[in-house]
Amino acid sequence: MSYEITGKLVAKFDIVQRTENFKTREFVIEKSEDINGRTITNYVKFQCVQDKTAMPDRFNLGEEVKVMFNIKGTKWMKDGRENYITNLDAWRMETVKLTSDVDMPPSANYNDMPPPGEVVDDLPF
Repeated sequence: MSYEITGKLVAKFDIVQRTENFKTREFVIEKSEDINGRTITNYVKFQCVQDKTAMPDRFNLGEEVKVMFNIKGTKWMKDGRENYITNLDAWRMETVKLTSDVDMPPSANYNDMPPPGEVVDDLPF
């Protein structure tokens, strides 16, 4: 199952070589929401692995990004006790374009439509 979240990139950490064939990297986004007149800010830390570790390099700190991720959970035994860890594995990041009047497409102008006699109906049904 895949999830996505939008927020401001606030931290990028170094790549960590876990084993000879496995590397990880973490980054953090800040997500603020207004709830009942209060602003709640959360800091969400993601992990990317292997060929995805270069992904955060394309973005600057402070930039608004959308992160697509999966939730991964692991269980292991240590000193006779069960331990659990949950990772948010990021697999894609995109820049969030803030819309403004300049970015908005022009409104439809019905004068741009061809007169009814010039419409070609090429639909197969």
